[in-house]
Amino acid sequence: MLKSDFESHGGNIEKEARELGLDQESIIDASASIVPFKLPKKLNKYLVNSINNGSIRFYPDRSYFELRNSISKWHNIDPSMILPGNGASELFTWAARDASLNGISSLPSPGFGDYQRALSCWNAAYIHSPLPLTWTNSNPQPFPIEPKTNVLWITNPHNPTGQLWSRSSIKDLLANYKLVICDEAFISITPGGENQSIIDLTKSYKNLVVIRSLTKFIGIAGLRIGYAVSSADRLLKWKKIRDPWPVNTLAINATNLIMKDSKMHKKRLKKIHKWVVEEGNWLHQNLLDFSTVKPLPSVTNFQLIKSDSSILNLIENLKRRGILLRDCRSFSNLGKNWIRISLQKRKQNIQIINTLKDYIN
Repeated sequence: MLKSDFESHGGNIEKEARELGLDQESIIDASASIVPFKLPKKLNKYLVNSINNGSIRFYPDRSYFELRNSISKWHNIDPSMILPGNGASELFTWAARDASLNGISSLPSPGFGDYQRALSCWNAAYIHSPLPLTWTNSNPQPFPIEPKTNVLWITNPHNPTGQLWSRSSIKDLLANYKLVICDEAFISITPGGENQSIIDLTKSYKNLVVIRSLTKFIGIAGLRIGYAVSSADRLLKWKKIRDPWPVNTLAINATNLIMKDSKMHKKRLKKIHKWVVEEGNWLHQNLLDFSTVKPLPSVTNFQLIKSDSSILNLIENLKRRGILLRDCRSFSNLGKNWIRISLQKRKQNIQIINTLKDYIN
């Protein structure tokens, strides 16, 4: 029996460290696609001050007035069209509620398993729409399928393939569905990704929901922060039925600072984009040296890899040596011959490649 989608999601480093008898610091976690950089010093200091000045003694502002305004200025979107959430996952749950009210959802596959979890909360009907499992390295690429359903879920860049869909090809689909839900969790950390964002189309298309995560960009998976962009009417309905305080004060403060401080924001983006290009190219070229595995082209901070044979023993062998790779069996249409490796710093990427050499040709 396969692990559940939740259990096989990357990033379970505390659990893995406990089972392996290792310190978390000694583990290379290439299973979760999180930027491997420390917080900007200014942001780190700001969060410490948020604790010291007693701001966490009080409930967060339920309207998220300041937070919505800081995000709105970055995207040039009216604040009423923005709803912060407890990470993107919470917002998928509410998007799935709307999906359940609009008919059958199409999930391009392989795809992120949390969409299924969210749809199951509402007993929503869905189908898997297979994506081609070969593609070129030209980007952006046109979205390759047009399922015959009422609702379409799109991930851009796509997880786990690392493909960047063109804005124009997604825009062309909007008139064909009652609801389109676009997950742009990785788009900000992808070089050139923002050029393909469809956030601004929410001004014209009331059937569009765009969901962003700041986990990847800032590197604060433990704080949980994301936001949805859609029509004000839709988001007001979500707000009325969700938990009263889904976003905590520290997450609010971190987002406010990074959105308001454009110098820090742009510096962070530049650093991440340089890392994605350099380490992505380095890892891809070194993986090409193996004869039994094939890395597929990716524009973002992870690479999908196909093996000639089952790769499950390889995953376990590397885990025992303190290297976590993403088991792809939880992705529909993938199986035991597929893994995903998330980019690390060069030292860790070298260690991953050298360790792989002990087990594969």
